[in-house]
Amino acid sequence: MKELLFDSIESPIGTVLIAVDDDRLCSLDYSGYEPHMVKLLERRYGPVQLTPVADPAGFSQRIYDYFAGDCHAIDNIPVNPGGTPFQQQVWRALRAIPAGTTLTYGDLATQLGKPTAYRAVGAANGANPVAIVIPCHRLIGADASLTGYAQGLERKQWLLEHEGFLKVDINKQSLATTGVSLV
Repeated sequence: MKELLFDSIESPIGTVLIAVDDDRLCSLDYSGYEPHMVKLLERRYGPVQLTPVADPAGFSQRIYDYFAGDCHAIDNIPVNPGGTPFQQQVWRALRAIPAGTTLTYGDLATQLGKPTAYRAVGAANGANPVAIVIPCHRLIGADASLTGYAQGLERKQWLLEHEGFLKVDINKQSLATTGVSLV
């Protein structure tokens, strides 16, 4: 059985649940989504044991700091979300979108050199097991609408407002230069 360190963090948008594997964040979800979180972890690891630990690897404090107003506190948390090579490519690109900015699914597909793969980008975005830290909330619809946040559009809106949402012109934003790494 795979042991993962587990903690919960109170936040303005509900209790945040995290799981840590070998000093890397492997899951971040919300209270009420525990069955889904465990299902994804078991699909990846087989049977898991979530061992409660205060502030594993210091990540709980960094997430708390994010909610307290330091939107960069989570930028360099090491993550291990698993996933296919394409999903990992999308998730790396998501981590490169600065706080306070958004891209459309099509913009991100274009940045990845696959301009017709916006649906595949959306599917990878929706499969993200490390919400907030891999900021799937920063992708929006082509018409600038808030779409596709599994944990609720109210949370997505709150996160974007918390970060000081400012729409980015994709022609002026390069995602390739940030150096954020998944592993």
